[in-house]
Amino acid sequence: MAAAAATRAARRLLVASRSASEGAAREATRRSFIHPAAVVHPDAVIGQGVSIGPFCTVGASARIGDACQLQAGSHVMGDTELGERCVVLTGAILGSDIPGQTIIGENNVIGHHAVVGVKCQDLKYKIAQDVPRYMMVAGDRAELRGLNLEGLKRNGFSDQEVRMLRKAYQKVFMPAIDSQSSFDDRLAELS
Repeated sequence: MAAAAATRAARRLLVASRSASEGAAREATRRSFIHPAAVVHPDAVIGQGVSIGPFCTVGASARIGDACQLQAGSHVMGDTELGERCVVLTGAILGSDIPGQTIIGENNVIGHHAVVGVKCQDLKYKIAQDVPRYMMVAGDRAELRGLNLEGLKRNGFSDQEVRMLRKAYQKVFMPAIDSQSSFDDRLAELS
């Protein structure tokens, strides 16, 4: 029963991730759209097929690549470059008014209420692989640090689903020191 609940919760994460990236691909075939309630500085560079939702702000030095999607209440500030086919989810903040540059490559999904600050291109903090939804990373070479419990609750996951995901996370990513099982073995135990 617990494994089934964890599997259902994991499927919800996968479906949500796929729908965000598929939405960006569809945007590439459309003309750019800027919601009337959005504030876009006239000096900002906006690519083709970009969708900017309500209550978004885009600063003067911002450069937004083709087929990007800024969802409601997201902000691109300062000297920030967003590559093609990126999705910036609700409430996310990219860049800063502090001098420096923020560069985000192509095909990225920036999560709900995420904050990506200045000097990200300097590789002071490097994220070399995808970060699963509702996970947190930290460190110079960004390692998984745990579940984003607030994000899970904010998006309707029940307390039981959160507990199941936490157990699955601990089993897969935090095995006992004396454990001889491989990653695939630990993953198979959950299904």
